[in-house]
Amino acid sequence: MATLAAALALVTGAGITLANATTGSSRTSATAASPASTGAAAGIAPAMPCASVTGLDLASAVPGTPFEFTSATETSADDNTLGDWAACVVKGVIAPQIHFELRLPRTGWQANYLQLGCGGLCGSVNAGSAPAAAGCVPLTNGAFAVASSDEGHSQGGGLFSTDPALRADFGYKSDHLLAQVAKTVIQKYYGQAATHAYFDGCSQGGHQGLTEAQRYPDDFDGIIAGAPANNFTALNTFSHAWTAQSVFLDGGPATLTTADLTPLHEAVLKGCGTTDGIVTDPLGCTWDPASITCAAGQTSTASDFCLTADQVTTLRRIYSGPTDEHGELLYPGYQLRGSELNWAGIIVPTTATGTTGDMNFVRETIRYQVFDSPQPALTYKDVTFTSSYYKKIMRPNEGMYDATDPDLTAFKKSGGKLILWHGLGDQHIPAVGTMAYYKAVQKAMGGSSRTEDFARLFLLPGVAHCGGGQGPGTLDALTAMVDWVTEGEAPSSLLTTSVGSGGTVTASRPAYPFPYVAENTTGGPADEADSYTPVRSEAEAELSLNWLGSFRSGYETVGNWVHGTWVVTKGKA
Repeated sequence: MATLAAALALVTGAGITLANATTGSSRTSATAASPASTGAAAGIAPAMPCASVTGLDLASAVPGTPFEFTSATETSADDNTLGDWAACVVKGVIAPQIHFELRLPRTGWQANYLQLGCGGLCGSVNAGSAPAAAGCVPLTNGAFAVASSDEGHSQGGGLFSTDPALRADFGYKSDHLLAQVAKTVIQKYYGQAATHAYFDGCSQGGHQGLTEAQRYPDDFDGIIAGAPANNFTALNTFSHAWTAQSVFLDGGPATLTTADLTPLHEAVLKGCGTTDGIVTDPLGCTWDPASITCAAGQTSTASDFCLTADQVTTLRRIYSGPTDEHGELLYPGYQLRGSELNWAGIIVPTTATGTTGDMNFVRETIRYQVFDSPQPALTYKDVTFTSSYYKKIMRPNEGMYDATDPDLTAFKKSGGKLILWHGLGDQHIPAVGTMAYYKAVQKAMGGSSRTEDFARLFLLPGVAHCGGGQGPGTLDALTAMVDWVTEGEAPSSLLTTSVGSGGTVTASRPAYPFPYVAENTTGGPADEADSYTPVRSEAEAELSLNWLGSFRSGYETVGNWVHGTWVVTKGKA
């Protein structure tokens, strides 16, 4: 910690509080040894045979959460994608139709529980991969029992939301119910309860993690939320529709296709003054697409790339985000400069008459998720960017779908720790929205130091949605989280890597807590973490958005069947 503080003071002339408020200690997770990084010992043995789990009568063990088992099967370590440990794989259903899978280590269990999130609109059980736990030794050795669910439906579209109960399960309920069930099964299987519980998810999984921290603060000791889709309603309507309408101006053919992205990205890198192919601090870059407008009679080529007037309009809209008639943002974020290569297929189509992921995301939401009855004819073209339409969409839906409450007092009081992380090149969910949410948390919790002692945000330059892209996007935040929860050692950095096809590390870079960025101040190789030191980003620190919405408490709603009628009331569940 002293080394980091000295580097910060030397580079920035200012200090930052990175130590845990309780212990006064901190650790750079990239290099430190710890109980979490040294692997599992012999572990706690099961107290019953795997096959006997399905015979357990736990109907009264979790009041208000009816569930049943469908199978309990022993699997070998060779069949386990999480690590080298044999498991008792328990599958079941939580009423009405939340399918889950729980992997119980047959050896090596260290009284830990890890719950995993899903992606998109979910619809399938993902118990086989942890998005921010690459190389976490305890996970690969069987120290964690691991579970996940499909959030209450079995297809990836939005059709399930036509049922109000399934809408609530997806919006906020399913992870809490799964945590209750999984912990109960764990206690029966091993004869003792899990000592610590953790959550790891990205995208919708990040949304799930923040929902847990906000609504059910006692479920997990540590939550890792990557690229969270926590402002779900506005993201899947206004943000995605805006980029789609910007690319397909006036409903016509696309102004940009994937063939334009490489020369565009090169122009952005030049305009942002980047020399290593990654924009480290994209909020600080204000490059204007109009600077490469085609001259009269000029035709754009790969070697002499320029933009038409329509392309300039498209790019300015993408970089500025969706706004209403008064210029206020309808979603607290926008695409950052340097993310262009990641737009292929999501924001920009392959051909001028092709389709994009944004068009599809909006279609599912606008047809099935935000209105009282299905609207199967609607498309991204039907979204209007006005303050009245914003209220029409947001008021009946944000309370059920969103996880934007910045008051994490109860989570902090329960001892909870939160690691947020987001790729700055994210083509699905703009990282600016996560920065804005984190700043709102800082305000609600009484400042940066009172936030950093339990919650930290790490931003990954060049990294696309939940990984990939141009920057190092593989990380192990789970080891850092376990150290924070069990040893009081807050992560002062996270090591991010790029991994080649053979499994070897081809590049590494540290990520520092917001608003610090990793800059190569040493002149060393750009692909080596030791070349970087933390530098305060003034653009991140001073981020302020003119947003029609707000991060606030009290917007949440809950839904329940009462005498055959679906009743929605205010308040957290």
